[in-house]
Amino acid sequence: MINIQKIRADFPILSQKVNGKSLVYFDNAATSQKPQVVIDAEANYYKEINANIHRGVHTLSQLATDAYERSRLKIQQHINAKFSHEVLFTSGTTHGINLVANGFSSFLKPGDEVMVSALEHHSNIVPWQMLCEKTGAKLVVIPMNEIGELILSEYERLLSEKTKIVTVNHISNALGTINPIKLMINKAHKVGAAVLIDGAQAVPHLKPDVQELNCDFYVFSGHKICGPTGTGILYGKEEWLNKLPPYQGGGEMIATVTFEKTTYAELPHKFEAGTPNIAGGIVLGTAIDYLNEIGFENIAAYEHELLEYGTKQLLEIEGLKIYGTSSQKTSVISFTVEGIHPYDIGTIIDKLGIAVRTGHHCAQPIMDFYQIPGTLRASFAFYNTKEEIDALVVAIKKAQQMLT
Repeated sequence: MINIQKIRADFPILSQKVNGKSLVYFDNAATSQKPQVVIDAEANYYKEINANIHRGVHTLSQLATDAYERSRLKIQQHINAKFSHEVLFTSGTTHGINLVANGFSSFLKPGDEVMVSALEHHSNIVPWQMLCEKTGAKLVVIPMNEIGELILSEYERLLSEKTKIVTVNHISNALGTINPIKLMINKAHKVGAAVLIDGAQAVPHLKPDVQELNCDFYVFSGHKICGPTGTGILYGKEEWLNKLPPYQGGGEMIATVTFEKTTYAELPHKFEAGTPNIAGGIVLGTAIDYLNEIGFENIAAYEHELLEYGTKQLLEIEGLKIYGTSSQKTSVISFTVEGIHPYDIGTIIDKLGIAVRTGHHCAQPIMDFYQIPGTLRASFAFYNTKEEIDALVVAIKKAQQMLT
């Protein structure tokens, strides 16, 4: 069970006022808020053990290195990776996707195919477009239907021996749809394709088991799971990470350097050039500990309750339409109000202390599919309440009266 008052007390920002009103934060799909334990852990790193890692024999360097590598082990256990060296620290989901896409430029030739879905965030579209332009491969798109689900019969039809990698999100950031990724991974593997899963929107709500999923790559960002910005994880199967060339050159990712030839370090350091976000990597482990203490089953159950309540309450507003109505979705409600631009409503309800996201949510092809300029998106986290949803409904009705 969720003790909502105790949890809300963990987040200092939730007690503040915005425009003289109590903050209602419903932009969790963009970034989550941070509990005090995470804030303290970041400060304590700089107060107590700030030093560069993997390179020093002095005490602080060893303490920082140990803390950083303990965090890697926590994340390995959290996602059930087989080896800790399959867990790479990145600056976020976008970094992880670009690392893999860049590596695949060594494997692709004209006529090969890269498959993405119609539900993707721009960060899981643009790197693959760039890859196809560079290699002559073709970008193939899995289509979606009106309720915001991928059309699996079309996916099966599009798969072939030409398909070299399928890259799809676990959960849509714009609609909240949960994709049947295990099924999709199995089907891709049958034609010999690798699979990358964008888990940025999934990891706040569930614990991915990468061995059970059998995905080749899984990427996510730390800032969406109560961790610091500028942190992320790329999981890759050992065999794939050994095949991929390094993404960046520099310190840490080398074994030996001469002017004639450089040899590269073993995993994971082969892909971790330069001084990383040491504090961020350590504190990401703290954030995962915090979420595991609450329990992902408890988080999922409570957020589903918020989703059902929010859907019911919002649909009582005249002229409101929800986009993304799959039975398999997480706590995201994307909607429009008839005759009013989403930006105008978002601006007014901000004056009432309510934070939602407006626009295309870096998923412009989805908006083009529905032939709309964008939506309002209310995305709920385990620290939100039904009373806050009630406040959102009141605010939208007030904006509606002002704008019509």
